[in-house]
Amino acid sequence: MTRNRLYTIVMIGTISGLFYFLYSFYRNPETGISWCLFKNATGYPCPSCGTTRAMKHLVQAEFHKALVTNPLSYLMALVLFIVPVWVGYDAITRKSGFFQWYQNGETLIRKRPIAFLFIGLILANWIWNIFKKL
Repeated sequence: MTRNRLYTIVMIGTISGLFYFLYSFYRNPETGISWCLFKNATGYPCPSCGTTRAMKHLVQAEFHKALVTNPLSYLMALVLFIVPVWVGYDAITRKSGFFQWYQNGETLIRKRPIAFLFIGLILANWIWNIFKKL
């Protein structure tokens, strides 16, 4: 993947995520509408269910509630609030810091032990989401 393509995809994704977060932050929670296709189809939460609610807790400095709601919220908050700034900085200064970091991360994740670690963490989070709802 080229630098410009990655930066375009990342910026579209993070800006869309920020707009969705702002929309969900100010919408009425009484509507009862779930956007999670997995949960709507199966009745069970997906590994990322609760991330938006948990990020609301982070913004309101309720760190323990965020952790209990969905631990992935900390990672998602970093992505949504730091990555666009980093990519914007690279675009303005014509540097490739984020691109190099992405390439290094991709190389690291391709190693089996690291991949299994990440898969295990996602599965653990999914199990947490399922059992806290029961």
